[in-house]
Amino acid sequence: MTQKNRTPDGLVIVDKPSGFTSHDVVAKMRGIARTRRVGHAGTLDPMATGVLVLGIERATKLLGHLALTEKEYLGTIRLGQTTLTDDAEGEITGSADASKVTRDAIDAGVAELSGEIMQVPSKVSAIKIDGVRSYKRAREGEEFEIPARPVTVSSFAVYDIRDAVAEDGTPVLDLVVSVTCSSGTYIRALARDLGAGLGVGGHLTALRRTRVGPYKLDSARTLDQLQQDLTVMPVAEAAGAAFPRWDVDARRARLLTNGVRLDMPEEYVGKGAVAVFDPDGVFLALVEEQKGKAKSLAVFG
Repeated sequence: MTQKNRTPDGLVIVDKPSGFTSHDVVAKMRGIARTRRVGHAGTLDPMATGVLVLGIERATKLLGHLALTEKEYLGTIRLGQTTLTDDAEGEITGSADASKVTRDAIDAGVAELSGEIMQVPSKVSAIKIDGVRSYKRAREGEEFEIPARPVTVSSFAVYDIRDAVAEDGTPVLDLVVSVTCSSGTYIRALARDLGAGLGVGGHLTALRRTRVGPYKLDSARTLDQLQQDLTVMPVAEAAGAAFPRWDVDARRARLLTNGVRLDMPEEYVGKGAVAVFDPDGVFLALVEEQKGKAKSLAVFG
């Protein structure tokens, strides 16, 4: 849906450019959409490109409830060099000849980092330690530890292995990988840990996010494209794609919009957020089951 005469209302799937923070993209979108009411769901590192989900106007109320728990990435891991940030943005902190690392060793290392694992996030990250961002502590030269946390790497595959030579003359290996993982997984931490396990160090040199929850790269638009033609996924369509759908009759729709807690059908119990639609297909609200009743999370109708 393209709207030019008024501020649009819905989700925008952006193909984020490299070098932009997620906040930079939000700021740019505020200018394009001519509204302050823009938010994003899930950050993406400045170096990375790909899918970033934004909400405009009323759709900002959806962002905190979207089940964007699974994400897919394509990336390049360099074995043979470590960096301060675990990616190509940081200064190189170590080098080792990686030319003797075998495919079998790489596959074994990848297997160790697959499934349900405990991961220590990168020190230069937005994780808060005692209320202070980790990257701030790291930049100030503090010595600190980040506790490991559980993440799920449901798929970690190596598609190609390329011999390369780093700028300092060190023989390195570049691995082209794909990863499907839970929200909160750091791909650069996977690169760091794979290299550490192989004894040569590693860091991430390129990353592209190809999917966030149900939203894929083929529906994403660059900022330049959006500047020319602001393509917005309407709130109702976005809710229908992301949540279980509950169609109610006109009487229930009226009761719901008047604040009455409806009895929740058993099929939606334990499903989390559920999108409620009236007989005309108008998106009314996001609700969740609480003691058999529909508790409103956000009202739209």
